[in-house]
Amino acid sequence: MLKAAVIQQHFTADRAANMASCADLIGRAAAEGAKLIVLSELHNSLYFCQSESVDFFDLAETIPGESTEFFGAIAKRLGVVLVLSLFERRAAGLYHNTAVVIEADGAIAGKYRKMHIPDDPAFYEKFYFTQGDLGFAPIATSVGKLGVLICWDQWYPEAARLMALAGADMLIYPTAIGWDPRDTDEEKARQLGAWRTIQLSHAVANALPVLSVNRVGFEADSAGVGSGILFWGNSFVAGAQGEVLASAPIHTDEAIITAEIDLSCTDRIRRIWPFLRDRRIDFYGDILKRWI
Repeated sequence: MLKAAVIQQHFTADRAANMASCADLIGRAAAEGAKLIVLSELHNSLYFCQSESVDFFDLAETIPGESTEFFGAIAKRLGVVLVLSLFERRAAGLYHNTAVVIEADGAIAGKYRKMHIPDDPAFYEKFYFTQGDLGFAPIATSVGKLGVLICWDQWYPEAARLMALAGADMLIYPTAIGWDPRDTDEEKARQLGAWRTIQLSHAVANALPVLSVNRVGFEADSAGVGSGILFWGNSFVAGAQGEVLASAPIHTDEAIITAEIDLSCTDRIRRIWPFLRDRRIDFYGDILKRWI
């Protein structure tokens, strides 16, 4: 059994304070016995993609860099595997939304660059991020092969399936998603329900545990144009049949959510639900087309 934790947080414009808060919560999760700890998307800053400004490129950093050194030291001291989410400066004018996995010895085990980049009201990520080019490759660690994906990726069954086919032991989704405060309560419920359902379906279809961690709290649009985003939290850990093992008790609060994950159950479940065996790959060619 693997004890894992996802850390649901709110953030401010103070980078140092955000990193210190992450460090404190990582320490608390490790004290609860977690060996794998996942942070939410772009955890070093506010979610700056609500508006388009070249000034926000100053938030980007190299990998390796300051954050990987800072969190690498924490991982080594605590003996835990960390999943980070960073604004990567790959080169001048070339930036990515990148997850970095830190091994328990403090070294970088691997990284994943977000493949699906949204461009919606209040989520103007295409202005900042180039599409990922590392593919869907699990990252090998001492706690298993981590199928790390990021936020918008969670809506795509193709991404989850390709991670599964490449041998992932679990699917991990650092996330920044929330409501427009002007949405009705009914619309908010529909959006949240869809978000949880699609991720639980990835667990079922691939017989893999899913760890999803979202930020929480209201963040205003820095440009003063939009109405801001109310990040809905609701972070959770699910088992390989879509059963929710643990979830944030209150969606508006910071929380450390821990769960025991049985990585051996994938083999057992795939014996009784052999979805991979029965795939008709000889008839799936049209999936590569934009429209049929």
